[in-house]
Amino acid sequence: MKNEELKNRDLDVLWHPCTQMKDHEKLPLIPIKSAHGIYLEDFEGNRYIDAISSWWVNMFGHTNSYINEKIKEQLDTLEHVILAGFTHEQVVRLSERLVKLTPSGLDKCFYSDNGSSAVEVALKMSYHAHLNSGEKKPLFVSLTNSYHGETIGALSVGDVELYKETYEPLLMHTIQTPVPKDITQAAAEEAAEAFALLCEQRASEISAVIVEPLIQGAGYMHMYHPHFLVRLREICTQYNVHLIADEVMVGFGRTGELFACEKAGISPDFLVLSKGLTGGYLPLSVVLTSNEIYAKFYCDYNEHKAFLHSHSYTGNALACAAANATLDIFENENIIEKNRQKAAFMAKELEKFALLENVAQIRQTGMVCVVELKGYAPEERIGLKVYEYGLKHGVLLRPLGHIIYFMPPYVISEDEMQIMMDVAYEAIKRL
Repeated sequence: MKNEELKNRDLDVLWHPCTQMKDHEKLPLIPIKSAHGIYLEDFEGNRYIDAISSWWVNMFGHTNSYINEKIKEQLDTLEHVILAGFTHEQVVRLSERLVKLTPSGLDKCFYSDNGSSAVEVALKMSYHAHLNSGEKKPLFVSLTNSYHGETIGALSVGDVELYKETYEPLLMHTIQTPVPKDITQAAAEEAAEAFALLCEQRASEISAVIVEPLIQGAGYMHMYHPHFLVRLREICTQYNVHLIADEVMVGFGRTGELFACEKAGISPDFLVLSKGLTGGYLPLSVVLTSNEIYAKFYCDYNEHKAFLHSHSYTGNALACAAANATLDIFENENIIEKNRQKAAFMAKELEKFALLENVAQIRQTGMVCVVELKGYAPEERIGLKVYEYGLKHGVLLRPLGHIIYFMPPYVISEDEMQIMMDVAYEAIKRL
């Protein structure tokens, strides 16, 4: 089957996410036949380095032989079972491991299907925990420039202007507090003081603050100092406000630690994980919280105190098998240290971008590298030009507007990183 045939069949019946479909009158849709390691391959034999881990999910390469094997083993045993009143070995083992691996004090796991849904779980669980303690605290705080997903609750705590303008009548009221303006400790302290003032004035109404630790993903990969998380933890404890850490994007090694909160040495009240949890194979997300919060729902039968949330595919056995296989690789192959070495290589290669006249800034946290362009109006769609150049030269780059970023699978080699960054460099240089 040729690319053109499948592309035409697709456009007859599919509506793609985050896409203005009219663009595909000119922009080629790329049908993928197979994928191995960091490479995607189309039906005509063209290969593309997956420099963005297929929307930040892929950790250990496509069709990883070990993860494949573990999913196949599970497939012949149990594909799925209702998690209400039943359980299975994969979800128990995964939960035990996550409790052990995550920051201290996160003792219980509640599963859902994707990052946005997990954010909804954390918001509801926070509000309900306060309610079960006799407090009505209906407000949530998030950071300016934040993004937490695209379901209604997740959109409500985000700060994406386009979404807020479009869906404003549907969204619940939330408050935004300033994100640190840059990566300095002084900026982190300034933003923390603004949040402290807000809590001083309105803590009795605030259920939780939700943050993307260290990196705001869809918020143009804005980065800030770990000191902000340290201060946030102190303030939340002082004012009885929950801290929700949305590590959907930054979790599982992206920042140089297994979890971004470790950079600050803090434990949130709720830790939200997804994306890399299954190595990029299957939809699964989890919210971890404390025994203290769990206890607020634990009682003799009372339908008002029970946590009211469920998903049909909660704790899916195949997805949990993929997640356990992913954790096996972390455990057995010293991935975090290898990532630090690869991050150092990318940091060196990133320096040349700073010499280009149309580059405003370069920045990096762990395995996430960013080149921010300057001097382009949004209507120029400069990111689209970089994307097209990348595809023509065998690299999948999917810029966020004027932000070119690299977030490759961890199995990428130095030679492959060199190609990835050289292609992006040439794309920017030629603009």
